Amino acid sequence: MRIRIVDAFADRPFTGNPAGVLLLDSDAFPHDTWLQQVAAEVNLSETAFAHPLPAGGDADWALRWFTPATEVGMCGHATLATAHVLHSTGRATGALRFAARPGILGAATHDDGSLTLDFPTSALTPVPVPDGIAAALGAEPVAVHDTSEDIGDLLVELADERTVRGLAPDLASLAALSRRGVIATAVADDPGAGYDFVSRCFFPGVGIDEDPVTGSAHTALAPFWSARLGRAELTGFQASARTGFVRTALRGERTLLTGRAVTVIDGELFSSP
Repeated sequence: MRIRIVDAFADRPFTGNPAGVLLLDSDAFPHDTWLQQVAAEVNLSETAFAHPLPAGGDADWALRWFTPATEVGMCGHATLATAHVLHSTGRATGALRFAARPGILGAATHDDGSLTLDFPTSALTPVPVPDGIAAALGAEPVAVHDTSEDIGDLLVELADERTVRGLAPDLASLAALSRRGVIATAVADDPGAGYDFVSRCFFPGVGIDEDPVTGSAHTALAPFWSARLGRAELTGFQASARTGFVRTALRGERTLLTGRAVTVIDGELFSSP
C-alpha cells in the first residue's frame, strides 16, 4: 500500500505543512483503530485517508483526517495534499469532490500547478477575552472570536505582526482554553510585503504544538480580515518555522483556499488493515 508525504501550501520541499496521504482501494474505511495507528506512526500534524466512491454520486472520494492523537473535523492542508496526489498520480483529472465530515469539499487544479479548495466559511462569534489567555500566549489580545464547531478554535487578534511572530506560548495552559487550539493573528506590518495578514496556530488539545500552515484556520481568517480590510481576496502568511502562504477568496458561505503542494516521500506501508 503506497503512502506519501506531501508538503502542502508549499512550492518547494521542506516548507509549508507536511501531510501523510493514503489512498485506499477499498470501498469503505478500515477500522478507526488502524487509521489512528497509521497516523501516529506517520507522526505529522495530519494524515489523510481517502477511498473512492461510486460514480454518479455527490462526491468522488470519501476523506478523513487524523492527527497522531485523534480524528479532526476539518483539515485544509491534508485535503490539498490528497488532491495533489490524486492528480499527480493520474488517479483523477479535473475538479474533485470529497465527502467529509463538514460536507462536500471541492478541489480544483489550475494551469500553473496550484490547487483551490472550496470549504465552508467558519462562523465567527465575538467572545470575552478568556481568563488566562494573555498569560498562556504571552501577549494581550485585542479581540477574541470563537469559530465554528468543525474548527473549534479561538481566533485571537494581537496588536501587530511582530507580536505574532514572537509568541512562545505556554501550550499546556492553551490546551485548556479551547476545543482544538488558538489561531493568533495580526494585520501585516508592511502592506507591500506580499501578504495581508499573518497567523500562527497552536493546537495542543489535539497533539499538535504548532501547526506549520493551517488551511482550516483560513476559513475563519478569511472572513475576519476581509471584514477588516474591505476586500474579498487576500493572502495570508503563516509565520511558523516552515512558513507558508494561503490565498483566500471569500464567497459568502464558502471560502476558497489556494496554494501549491510538493510530494517529498513516496513509500510503501507494510501494515494492512
